[in-house]
Amino acid sequence: MAVALSRISMRVPTERDLAAEAVARSRGPAIDQRLLSRVLKLEKSPRLAADDRMIDLILDAGREALGDLRPSMVLYGHTLLLQPFGHRDEFGPMARGRLGLAADVPVYGISRIGCTSVLRAADLARRYLVRPGAAREEAVLILGGDQGTMAGTLRVIPPYAVCGDAAAAFVMRCDAGRYRFLGTAAGRDTRFHRNARMTEDEVRKFGASSTSNVVKVIDAALASAALKRCDVDWIMPHMANAVMWRNVCRALRFDLDKVYLDLLPELGHMFGIDALAALQHADHSGRLVPGQRCLLVAVGQGAFFQATVVEVLPEL
Repeated sequence: MAVALSRISMRVPTERDLAAEAVARSRGPAIDQRLLSRVLKLEKSPRLAADDRMIDLILDAGREALGDLRPSMVLYGHTLLLQPFGHRDEFGPMARGRLGLAADVPVYGISRIGCTSVLRAADLARRYLVRPGAAREEAVLILGGDQGTMAGTLRVIPPYAVCGDAAAAFVMRCDAGRYRFLGTAAGRDTRFHRNARMTEDEVRKFGASSTSNVVKVIDAALASAALKRCDVDWIMPHMANAVMWRNVCRALRFDLDKVYLDLLPELGHMFGIDALAALQHADHSGRLVPGQRCLLVAVGQGAFFQATVVEVLPEL
């Protein structure tokens, strides 16, 4: 059975921080705003207003993505191990209540794999939907989103990915959807398990590792879909910064103009939902047509890598 994802719903706060201000508050080394904007293409980062809550953004996105569907499972992919709403174990019951789900619908969290958690959740949903005995009408709701402004140190990941608050949701079903799931692959480089506690030398080496491992995981995902690099029309990127993608494209011999970086200056990195935001924006902007193949890419501190290949289908 073919599995597809669709109904991508985004929730991005209207308030913004300048990237340079976020870097300064993180107590990282000073960096010129011109370097951030001109070289790294990082200008702003979304943040929750004082009276907003991340759980509301996530569940509002989930409700819009579902519409009249009733999922048999909900997966929440998150980068940060503890969200503000996680202290009292309120997420599962609140999700079922706000989404109108029965008390027996399972709600699971996917974490400890950094910003690859949402794409990994999509792979787990695919496996669930094609399991023996699965009903064709089943659906899985996938939620994503993290609150980087919980503390200043969570807003900047060296070397200069500025993390903003945002949420996303989408649905996966068999034989129905906008983006057919063609293949996926995951990778890991255990040398960088120290994550945010890496030394400066490890941070420098992590940059080179990210380039080579993104290339490896892209090629592995394409192989799983029986495709080659020349079959890719777009890359929907992990939005760390523009330099990373110049390096990846050089290694891939891929046209940088086909990496959808339009959102990078205004939104920066939004943890695990970058590629989904790019995919939705490209589609709504009229840049996608049926038959095109898109690579969704995520990189997680730790270090984790995930690439997923989808094909754009005609609108129903």
